[in-house]
Amino acid sequence: MELGEGQVAVVTGAASGIGLAMARRFAADGLKVVLADVEESALEKAAAELREDGADVHARVVDVGERSEVVALAEAAYEKYGAVHVLCNNAGVGSGAEGRMWEHDPNDWKWAFAVNVWGVFHGIQAFVPRMIAQGEPGHVVNTSSGDGGIAPLPTASVYAITKAAVVTMTESLYAHLKAEHARVGASVLFPGPHMLRTGLWESHRNRPTRYAKQRPRKTPYRSLDQWEAAMKEAGHEVRFTPVEEVADLVAEGIRQDRFWLLPESEHSDRQIRARSQSMLDRSEPSYLENFILD
Repeated sequence: MELGEGQVAVVTGAASGIGLAMARRFAADGLKVVLADVEESALEKAAAELREDGADVHARVVDVGERSEVVALAEAAYEKYGAVHVLCNNAGVGSGAEGRMWEHDPNDWKWAFAVNVWGVFHGIQAFVPRMIAQGEPGHVVNTSSGDGGIAPLPTASVYAITKAAVVTMTESLYAHLKAEHARVGASVLFPGPHMLRTGLWESHRNRPTRYAKQRPRKTPYRSLDQWEAAMKEAGHEVRFTPVEEVADLVAEGIRQDRFWLLPESEHSDRQIRARSQSMLDRSEPSYLENFILD
């Protein structure tokens, strides 16, 4: 699918990080962009910056965990522009789960699933039928993570589990779109290959009261900066992937109709092979050994 003027892209989690980078890339390619985010002040700032650069922008505050709000987003996008060609279900949270997975606060699970899993499905259900009915080329990009989709990360089990669900959801979406002979493609995005400077580490700033933690937070790092400082103090190298590179990966992946939006990485390839081989051998998951917590 070619990207260009006259098309419309909808991006959730668009006020910062990967979402904002994708919106900027789409706008640079001539698309009109619909920005959705739960954080109103950041959303207004992002929309203003894009408009200053000449983009045609519509911004709307949306909690993707609420189906009615995503349906309203779709209605607003179609009322404003008459069509949607690209949908990026990108909004996500790190719920800050702590301890063994059976000790996790139930609200950590509920919040992460509401945004990271239900939020993606709400986007699919609200937009995809209309995108198919348009009869024009379209594409859906769902943001996963290497922490769940490539090799599970036991130290962030809730987040990893939700992101693994996004992979299977996107595989199912792809199969159903093919069965419908739709002109809409689907991709699953694995940002990386290194850490990214996004607001995921500070997700708690937007945590709804209905999902409030039932016990005090014990996480030692309340921000990415704190984590980075601790890693460097311990002698570990910390590398970051610019969010602009992720946006470029998405744009090129849409153009090439690629399902796996996975940047080249020896580390990721090694994890994929180890996990697949473990399944084929019916053996112990040795690829998890580096993450076992004492």
